[in-house]
Amino acid sequence: MGFAETFKALSDPVRREILMLLKEKPLSAGEIGSHFEMTGATISYHLNILKKADLVTEEREKNFIFYDLNVSVVEEVMLWLSDLRGGDGDEKRA
Repeated sequence: MGFAETFKALSDPVRREILMLLKEKPLSAGEIGSHFEMTGATISYHLNILKKADLVTEEREKNFIFYDLNVSVVEEVMLWLSDLRGGDGDEKRA
């Protein structure tokens, strides 16, 4: 995973909302699209960026593709941000 792709993917509010939806359970593109007023092509565009950043995975079941949150990448980003912050969170920088 490259952090550049990850942060690019996270920079868009639609993609962040898609990740929040996938936090609950895997969803098809149609199910994801039902939460937004945009075309299926636009939803596919956002899902492709999330896939390139490894933030979502896809699994084919019969005629559907279900997208799921890749928690391991999210945890890696959170760990990196925590390390960047340093300390136990109670300290303030001077």
